[in-house]
Amino acid sequence: MVVSLALLAFGALAASIAPRLLARADWPEREPVVALWVWQCVVGAVLLSFALSMTLSASAAWQAVRGHVFAPAPRAVVDAYALAAHGPWSALLALGLAGGGLWTVAMLTREVRGARAGRRRRRAELLTRAPLLPGERPGAEPLVLEGERPEAWWLPGAAPRLVVTTAALRRLKGRQLDAVLAHEQGHARARHDWLLHCSGALARGFPQIPVFAAFRDEMHRLVELAADDMASRRFGRLTVALALVELNEDRGVFGPCPGPEAHLARRVDRLLTAEPRLTAGRRLRLTAVASLVPVLPLLLTFGPALGTLG
Repeated sequence: MVVSLALLAFGALAASIAPRLLARADWPEREPVVALWVWQCVVGAVLLSFALSMTLSASAAWQAVRGHVFAPAPRAVVDAYALAAHGPWSALLALGLAGGGLWTVAMLTREVRGARAGRRRRRAELLTRAPLLPGERPGAEPLVLEGERPEAWWLPGAAPRLVVTTAALRRLKGRQLDAVLAHEQGHARARHDWLLHCSGALARGFPQIPVFAAFRDEMHRLVELAADDMASRRFGRLTVALALVELNEDRGVFGPCPGPEAHLARRVDRLLTAEPRLTAGRRLRLTAVASLVPVLPLLLTFGPALGTLG
């Protein structure tokens, strides 16, 4: 029971401290890919802590669960966890955490089904606006749609498709179109859609837990910065910035009152200021430290067993 409570405390501590530390840091905008990895490690550690706490609590509450979890373990290892000391409280804790786990699975399932239904609906709309010719199959080349609004987006799925409107083709000059296409392809290669779906499901399923709302907001922001960087490495920061301006200047994004899409103006400013990247050594250290965060719940869980065996 002590280990279960320690895991809960670690999960709560990570959920409260990590977002504040990341919000104060000045490096995530310079290294969005590293920041994406850090956020995934933090949220993974929180979820892992709760799952391990649920497992140990259930083992303490019910002999049948204990027999499956500790079946190959020596008697001394089982005694080190003192599982029988807090039976009733362990049952309540296990049931509460199990309910949270089932709700998480339900939210993720609903998100995946909703995303698939949305993709099918958008693909049907594309076929209505741009029907295939007899014998033609959807190809890897971009699909051009008639449209008065300059837009370009990537439709993910089993057969991903890049879509661009004729207004965007008229607006974008020179290599700007290639930069926009590279931005969207960056989303597809990194499978950013999965990050957005998972973070959105957690935020909607647990709106009272701030770390999940911060996770969702940061995923939406960081995936765009990461895709901007992917495109700028091929076509330059100025080209990507000009392409963003051309696509969005008619939407009131860059005026004195930018409104809900003010992040676009910040993305352009970031590209134009071109702050230097972190050194390779610091990127490696941040990645290594973040990778150790999900290991801590495992060390807490197996600590008594390793101490007994040692």
